[in-house]
Amino acid sequence: MAGRIRDEDIALVRERTSIAEVISDTVTLRSAGGGNLKGLCPFHDEKSPSFNVSPARNVWYCFGCGAGGDAIKFLMDAEHLSFVESVERLAARAGIQLRYVENDQATPRAARPQQGQRQRLVAAHAAAVEFYQAQLTTAGARPAREFLAKRGFDRAAAQRYGCGFAPDAWDLLTKHLRQQGFTHDELVTAGLSRPSRSGTLIDRFRRRLMWPIRDITGDPIGFGARRLFDDDDGPKYLNTPETPIYKKSHVLYGIDQAKREIAKQGKVVVVEGYTDVMACHLADVPTAVATCGTAFGADHISVLRRLLLDTDDVAGEIIFTFDGDAAGQKAALRAFDDDQRFVGRTFIAVSPDNMDPCDLRLAKGDLAVRDLVARREPLVDFALRHVINRYDLDTVDGRVEAMRRAAPIVAKIKDREKRPEYVRKLAGDLGMEIEPVQRAVLAAASGQPAGGTASAPARAARPAPGADSPMSLVEREALKLALQEPVLAGPMFDAVDAAAYRHPVHVAVREAIAAAGGAAAATQGAVWVEAVRDACADLAAQALVGELAVEPLRIDGEPDPRYVSVTIARLQWGSVTGRVRDLKSKIQRINPVSNKDEYFALFGELLSLEQHARALREQAAGGL
Repeated sequence: MAGRIRDEDIALVRERTSIAEVISDTVTLRSAGGGNLKGLCPFHDEKSPSFNVSPARNVWYCFGCGAGGDAIKFLMDAEHLSFVESVERLAARAGIQLRYVENDQATPRAARPQQGQRQRLVAAHAAAVEFYQAQLTTAGARPAREFLAKRGFDRAAAQRYGCGFAPDAWDLLTKHLRQQGFTHDELVTAGLSRPSRSGTLIDRFRRRLMWPIRDITGDPIGFGARRLFDDDDGPKYLNTPETPIYKKSHVLYGIDQAKREIAKQGKVVVVEGYTDVMACHLADVPTAVATCGTAFGADHISVLRRLLLDTDDVAGEIIFTFDGDAAGQKAALRAFDDDQRFVGRTFIAVSPDNMDPCDLRLAKGDLAVRDLVARREPLVDFALRHVINRYDLDTVDGRVEAMRRAAPIVAKIKDREKRPEYVRKLAGDLGMEIEPVQRAVLAAASGQPAGGTASAPARAARPAPGADSPMSLVEREALKLALQEPVLAGPMFDAVDAAAYRHPVHVAVREAIAAAGGAAAATQGAVWVEAVRDACADLAAQALVGELAVEPLRIDGEPDPRYVSVTIARLQWGSVTGRVRDLKSKIQRINPVSNKDEYFALFGELLSLEQHARALREQAAGGL
């Protein structure tokens, strides 16, 4: 049985350990006044910091969950180490030679018969890192070196990230580690070796480019392995399986190198692969990290929030970079679903050429990678654009359905003060009035089903024939002139087709007038009104014809050509301004960098329409 560490040595470890430095490896700390520090607790999820550290007394305590202790206890809880393992970790950090007591005899650390499991597994990985790095210089590793070179990584970059090569051999690493004293069970538990069909132990990784995966403290705990050869029928990337020290849902590649810059800048860039992390770091984006063979999830968020000190007072930035393809967009929307877990702001950065950071650096240099991150856009903007782009916004049904789907996204925005601005933005993107969009968002925020909230906004978007909205009154007045004064209004009225009318019943009446031969060919009287009524396709339009035939015109005295001209100009102005709104909505949804020709074509059309609208407005000057 292993001896115990001498009490004097344990006391010395406690005395020489800076608890703030130990905890800062995993938790970003800020001044709490009185010489104390505070941060987000690593042992429970919280929005405001309740985890307090007293450097003067070398203790910590969380007012949220009640956990507390000294540096030894922190490592035991945070790293799942035993008491002895925690003391040994801190002693190595402080440069203290520990002594163990066996049979009342003090012995140096070297005489201690065994280490804890975590230490043994970490040591095995450290030895494997050295082995794979040495193999990268061999002749058989040429494809691995070429892979790195083609992606813009020189020898210094490979060494910085510990890149290596798993040789074309079945058990070379296994034999190497066994010679260093690691047992069969330790190698299997570490995920470095696995039993073959014959029962012998063989290497888990073979003929692959290797990246060591380190935890936040810098200890190697696993590997990522990239396929190099066409005849390798395994997955493109193969990762260490779940082990006592490697939990992929908690691990972020590059976190050991990025953590201090993440804490310093209050910003993290989440990329998709090992080479993307390398490319970002080398391009002076030192806050980049990546997941390891799994989707970005809640445990990753917890790690980053502690580093960012992601609180109401110190809200950080979380920037996701995804490919512009369908898979990348799907990943971005999953990230938006996790947005509520962050207090800080979430963004997305997508290259105009749909290139990942590694390819972007290779094609356009370091500055392009920095620009990619600098051009980030709020993740909610991306999510809204992705949703509404699935619908034809040139149709009423498309706009209403897009509003139904987009309203819950706006309702999810955690900063309530931003919601009204996004309501206005969504209304502009959809080409709709703000009121129906606002009602849809409020309904979504209150938990009402989308199907139950969409009908009211839809009705609001298309006012009833008797509504008092300005455009509805103009449309009615034009139809009344055509029915009551066809000789006077006919030529100007017939020149404006049904597309200028917004309400479907008004459209039906206008189409019936055309079907009856047009106002210019008619004579005043009941015969003309009956002809239009007979041409109507439905009862609602027939009823409206009878109503408009007797409703007084909105003018004192008899109508004249000027009154007809003003009315028709106002009708056209309403139609043109609607087209201007729709065109602005379409332009807002186009990326001017990746779709430059379409963007400028629509922009030119918009300028022409706005000029036409101004002319109509001047022509329509005067009151109805």
